[in-house]
Amino acid sequence: MAAKIITFGISKGGCSKSTSSGITAYLLSKEAKVLCLDLDGQANLTSFLTGEYDVCNVFENKTILEGILKVDIRPYIIRVRENLDIVPSNDFLATLARKMYEKGLRLDALQKALEPVMNDYDYIIIDTPPSLSEQTILPLSTQSPAGSYAVVMFDGSLFAYYAIPKFLEIIEGAKERYNPKLKTAGILFSLIDTRAKENADMEEAVEEEYPGLKFQTSIKRKAATRRLAINGFEESAELKNALEYYIPFVEELKQRVDEG
Repeated sequence: MAAKIITFGISKGGCSKSTSSGITAYLLSKEAKVLCLDLDGQANLTSFLTGEYDVCNVFENKTILEGILKVDIRPYIIRVRENLDIVPSNDFLATLARKMYEKGLRLDALQKALEPVMNDYDYIIIDTPPSLSEQTILPLSTQSPAGSYAVVMFDGSLFAYYAIPKFLEIIEGAKERYNPKLKTAGILFSLIDTRAKENADMEEAVEEEYPGLKFQTSIKRKAATRRLAINGFEESAELKNALEYYIPFVEELKQRVDEG
């Protein structure tokens, strides 16, 4: 059975894409085989899951950039824990567009690079940068026989609200041109400031503008969740508290992608 591809994205920064994709991958790996792809040159997902922060030196020439350019990610897969692997990133991913052009690669390059491992995993979780660049379009253009899905991140701000239609437009473009099975899994509220009075108004606006897309679960800001980047999953004494809101979200996500 081929892997289901789930891409987390939005063109605004600070919406918890890396945290949400990393925690989702960790929770899914409890019962399934998961591969993470870090398509963000900031490499926050890479650091989050591996504990390595000197990414340019530690992962020099060992990243998703090389996997895409050589059309095979297998040499660049790193084991994080049982059932959870990652293809890391670093700052050099900024050269992707130029190098793809030089090699004559198209937007199906990631598709081809993943083909050798597509049947080795149950889920492929992809983190993307806060932009509508190749690093975002490539994963959305990547097909899987089991289905491809996009999770639209939203932090409750007006800036993110206006980024939603732009991202949905990119999803539709990728679907029409490259990935006919691509679907929007939903819009995930990751509220950076739960005290903000406008959150309820934003929630109402999203539900009215995009009926049925918002996940019922909202992720609320917690210090314990932020500390996962410091302590890691295995060493965290407050893991249950840190994952409080993500556990029901992942169950909801699984239901949506399983229904297709």
